[in-house]
Amino acid sequence: MELPKRKNPRLGYYDYSQSGYYHVTICTDKRKPILSTVGRGLAPAANKVELSDIGKIAEEQLLALEKEYPFVKIDRYVIMPNHIHIVFALVGKTAGASPRPTLSDIICAYKSRTTRLCNKIHQTPGRKIFQTSFYDEIIRSQSAYDEISEYIFKNPMKWEEDELYTV
Repeated sequence: MELPKRKNPRLGYYDYSQSGYYHVTICTDKRKPILSTVGRGLAPAANKVELSDIGKIAEEQLLALEKEYPFVKIDRYVIMPNHIHIVFALVGKTAGASPRPTLSDIICAYKSRTTRLCNKIHQTPGRKIFQTSFYDEIIRSQSAYDEISEYIFKNPMKWEEDELYTV
């Protein structure tokens, strides 16, 4: 049986190593809610995201990207139970003789390291944490940036309405 060929979700003509802002959504494998929980109700903890052990590793590895890639800034993010929203800022000029990593390279490294570390700590070799690909949006205007920032901020408040929500 021949599997259908996957479409590349990236824009074919766009240089994803160039400076700019990018909104990225990374989903867990089979959208399993393994990264966090979101509080409910009117209590002070309502809509508060509590990271699981895997979610804490995911956050640590996300923030470590800024140290490994000096041109990467994590502008904002939220780690939901089964997905992560991130606004990356790639800053500065591209490298000289050797090309700097693309957004895909950075996300691939992030997902690989997070998965490897989670599996090592939890002794679950071969466990898949994330879906194969990711969603991205090139942020091209201040109004788009503002809209995405608000969406990320309000995401925990809308968790039960989220199309990615599964229990």
